[in-house]
Parts: sequence; structure tokens; C-alpha cells
Amino acid sequence: MTAHIVATPAPATGPTTATAPATGTGTAAPAPGAVPAPVGVAGAGLRGAWLPLSAAFTDAVADLTDRQDLTVQCAPGLGQGAPGCFMPALATIELDGAHLRHRPETCDPTRPADRYRYPVLWGVLVHEAAHATHTRWEPSAGALTGVPAAAIDAAMALEESRIEAAQIRRRPADRPWLRVTASSLVLPSFFTPATATSSPGAPPATGPTGPSGTTSGSGAPSGAGAAGAGAAVATPGGAMTPWNAGYAAALLLARTDAGILTSAETASLREVVVGVLGESRLSALSALWHIAHATADTDGEAMLDLGRRWCRIIGTRPDQPVPAPPPGTPGASGDPSPLVKAIGETLIAVHNSSDTPATAPGTAADPAAPTDRREERRREKKAREEAQRAARRVFAPSTTPTTRRGPTAITGTRPPQPAEQAAARRLARQLRAAAHRDRVTTRTTSATPPGRLSMRGALAADAQRAAGTTPTAEPFTQTIRRHVPAPPLRVGIACDVSGSMNAFAGPVASAAWIISRAAGHVPDAISASVIFGARVRALTRPGHTPAQVPEFAATDPREDFTTALDALDAALDLSRPGAARLLVIVSDGKFKDPHPTLGQQRLDRLTTTGCAVLWLAPDRHATVLDGAHRLTLTDPTRTADTIGAAATRALRNA
Repeated sequence: MTAHIVATPAPATGPTTATAPATGTGTAAPAPGAVPAPVGVAGAGLRGAWLPLSAAFTDAVADLTDRQDLTVQCAPGLGQGAPGCFMPALATIELDGAHLRHRPETCDPTRPADRYRYPVLWGVLVHEAAHATHTRWEPSAGALTGVPAAAIDAAMALEESRIEAAQIRRRPADRPWLRVTASSLVLPSFFTPATATSSPGAPPATGPTGPSGTTSGSGAPSGAGAAGAGAAVATPGGAMTPWNAGYAAALLLARTDAGILTSAETASLREVVVGVLGESRLSALSALWHIAHATADTDGEAMLDLGRRWCRIIGTRPDQPVPAPPPGTPGASGDPSPLVKAIGETLIAVHNSSDTPATAPGTAADPAAPTDRREERRREKKAREEAQRAARRVFAPSTTPTTRRGPTAITGTRPPQPAEQAAARRLARQLRAAAHRDRVTTRTTSATPPGRLSMRGALAADAQRAAGTTPTAEPFTQTIRRHVPAPPLRVGIACDVSGSMNAFAGPVASAAWIISRAAGHVPDAISASVIFGARVRALTRPGHTPAQVPEFAATDPREDFTTALDALDAALDLSRPGAARLLVIVSDGKFKDPHPTLGQQRLDRLTTTGCAVLWLAPDRHATVLDGAHRLTLTDPTRTADTIGAAATRALRNA
């Protein structure tokens, strides 16, 4: 699938016209010198069922961006020629409704389960939401002051993985949708034809459109130009040149380190890139995209400097356009090169992964993707029944937290240390601050008191009566201020006590106590904690605040991770909207079958309903399931601040 984005023209101030960038899930750019296509007026072209659908997308995008000023327009033909684009000057995201593949009146994107029916379009919206949130700099402004074109191309390629990495740090549940964008738009576009208007040998291009004719979005090779479409020629994006190999690395290998793709999926591509660039140059490029992932959203100069450094490593002059591949280079004439073949293997691997929601209409590769509402309700009912049975077993009155014998034993308790008490108080303050809501002010007007009289409105009403018409003026204004209730908080803690966690039993117990103790000091907050090994036992029951720190031995031969999640889900309603929900998992993730698969299914279900998941890993070698925000557990008292930040995000998104 090939798409393109175009510049958003700004008002002309003279013989030349400056352009403001429009970021988008696009791949092709206007040919050099082409006049950018005009951006439509907000709301233009939205007719019939597309108008309420666009309103639903607008409502849903607020959760993706934490912005209230964005408007989403969805209709066939929108997107400025791409599947989607973001126009900062208009605070508008456009989506091409052709990718919906359903009747718009049957779609409701405000329902999380409904998004699986059109995963490509929702993935495009998530990518554009990442741009709207994290692309806060304008490369075109730098280009007009002399920033070289090739450096902009490189900087924009780095920007793609940077904004997606930032998005999943903020919202881990968005990762599957960004994988859909990568598999449905980025990877296939390496095989799409380009037009005669594209420069021969043009590299993949991405990024906000600037004077150099580069593009912005999910990052893929150039496709059809915005003006003067000519005869199609094969895309040379897979030519075996250092620039193209580096560009494929920036778009795909960087997404691997960002957490979107996996190392196994891009292993063959990395081998080909190493064959072209060498291990040392690829390592230098990898250092640049790691720096980009840590760059602030507003630091455009740093991103452009990374683009210049990228060009110097590749061997391309930053102040010149990207060089065309020499004649005879594999892939330069459109023949399948080893680079294209490796990208094809990556595409197949991503499509076959259970982490990627189904992309074809009517398919359901993801276990949670509903094909029928009755089947969806049946699965949800079965999941809730399993969770309730687990909660009855774990939190039954007979299961006391002082069990000292058998598997998964709690050996005793100890008084909390001063540092632990301080960390719990600090975390409680963060939770209370996050739950605070300012008063909302509402102003209403009426034709009669009560309210403050506006003389202008009164004169307008008198004039209407004198003219013999029914008065429509409302001269009385009333201001009402009311408190918005804070959402309740639900916190579940699951601690791994299998043998591989034996060295971390003390920090695990400390972290569980800090979280439970802090939640007990927050109004309308309920927490519960369990340990899981050969069995699952309750540390603290829902609503109870622990006074002592539990002690236990992590010596169990296996981990009943699935039952632990089910018990916390049913006891705290973690899968039900209506409260801010946070699940904290303390584990190294080394589970025996079938718990990795079953546990991933349950995490997918929780994150889909809006539950935040924080995974405290004992070291960097731990395995963390998809959808969870990873945090290395070094000192539990210092980790409290990060736990507080995660709970804060859950409260504010509730």
C-alpha cells in the first residue's frame, strides 16, 4: 500500500510561500518543485454517516493524546493522499475512510472491542496521535535556514521510531496497533511502485514535508508523487546501497529497539544491513536512534543534528540530496534484492505474530478480536466466571495470610523500615494529588432570572420586541461551579515467588507493602496483593491496609501466573471501566507453559479495557509480556516514585 502526504500551505507573504509541516502515515512526497495540494476546510467533505464517525474518532483521540483540542476527520479521500496525516496548524488529524472497510454507521471507535474490526485505520490514528503528542518541532523551519535535505530525511526517519517509543511508554496498550501500522503500511510500501516524477534512485522518505520534498509518517519508500503522476517504475527503496540499508534500519531496526517489533522478526533484515554497512557502522547508527528515543519532543535542533551525524556515518553529504544508487546495484532497477527479501521475511513474521491484531476484513488473528458480538459476550462471560472462581479460592476466608507450611508459604512478618514508611507516604501523596480534580465552571444564559443582567442582551431583547418578533436574546448569565468527583482507584499487586526470584524475595515483599500501604491512605482506593508460585496466596485482601511487611521464601518450582491475574481481576474489577485501575506485576517473567500464552491473553484483555499494567523486573534480563510498562526493581523505596507516576497516569486517563 502506497500513500503520500503533502505540505500545509501557509498564507503567502511574497513571491514565495513558506510551508508548515503536515505529519502523516504517508510514504510518497511531491516531486521537487510541485505545488502542494491545498488542505481542505475543517469538516469539508464529511457527509452522512462519516460525520458522526468523525465525531466518535475525535472523542477517542483525546485518550490517545491527552489533548482536548484535536479534531479527527474521517472520510474516503481524506488524509492528503495518505492513509492519515496530522496538520499541526489546524490541530486536525485526517483519516482516509477507504481503510475502514465497513459501513461507517456500523462502527463505534469509542468501544475498544470495535476497533479490531478496522485495525489498520485505528493503527493509523494511533500513529498520528503519537505525532500530535510528541512531534513538537518543525523541520521545515530549519530547512529554510539552510539545513541540508539528506539530513532532514535522516532526522525524519529517526522521528518515526522516537514518537512511537514515546507513545508506548505513555500508553503500552497502543503497541499492537502500531505493529499493525508497521505491517500494513511501512513494510508493504517497500514493494510498491513509484512514479516517473520521483527521482531515480530516491530513497525511502519520511518526516514532515519540507522544501526538500520529504514526507512524514510511518516511514516508507517514496511512492506516487502528489503532482504529475507518470508511468510507474519499480521502487528502488530496496537497492543495496549504504543509504537504503541505513534507512531500512532506521525505520525497522529502530522500531525493534523502540519495542514495536521484535528481534526475531527483524533478525534476517539485520543480517542483510550488516552485510551492506558492516557491524561498526550499524552500531554507530544504533547509538543515534537510541539517542533520538531519549530526545525531548521539542528539541528539533538535536534531531536535525542526529540527521547530520547519520549522513556522515553513511557516507552521504548532508548538504546534498540523497544519491541515486549506481547502475548495476542490486535492486536499483527494481529487481528483488536481498534487502527487499529480508523485509518480506519481516513482514511475514509480523503478520503471523499473535501480537498483531488481524488486518484483513473478517479475520481474527488476535484472540481478543471479536468477529461477532455474541461470541465476544460469550468469551467475556467465560473470562469473568474463571476470574471469579480464582478469586473465591485465593481470597476465601479459610486462606489466611499467615500460612507457614506447604508451597507458596508466608513465613512471617516484620515491622516496616523508616525508608519503606517514607516511600509509602510519598506514594500516597502522589496518588492523592493525581486524584484531585479542580472545580468545573459552567456558564449558562437565560431569558429570565436568576443570573447577572447583561445590558447588551436586555437592549437586544427590547429591540426584538419593538420589531414585533419573538425575543431570542438571553440577557441573564449564571455561573455555576461544581466539584468533579475523583475516580476511585483500584490497585492489584502480583508477586512472583518461584525459585528464579529467590534472590529478590526481600525487595519484592518491600515493594508490595509500599504499594498496599500507600493505597490505604487514598480515599476511595482499594488494593489487594497476592504471591504466586505453585499456588496463589493472598498477601492483603481487598480494602485491607497492611501494618507489617510480609516475609516469604521464593522457592516454588513453578508459577501460577494466570490464576493470580484472574483473582486480582475479579476481586478489584480490573477489567471493568468506571475506575482508575493499575496492575503491578513483580516477576522475572520466566514462566512455564501455558502461562506465557494465557497470561498474555489476560493482559491484552485488561489493557484493552483501560487498565494500566506496570511490570517490576528484577534485572534487565527479565522477560516482560507485551502491554506492560517495564521498570527495573533496584531499590523498592526509590521505585515508589515511578509507581506513583504510573498510577497517576491511570487516574488521569480514567
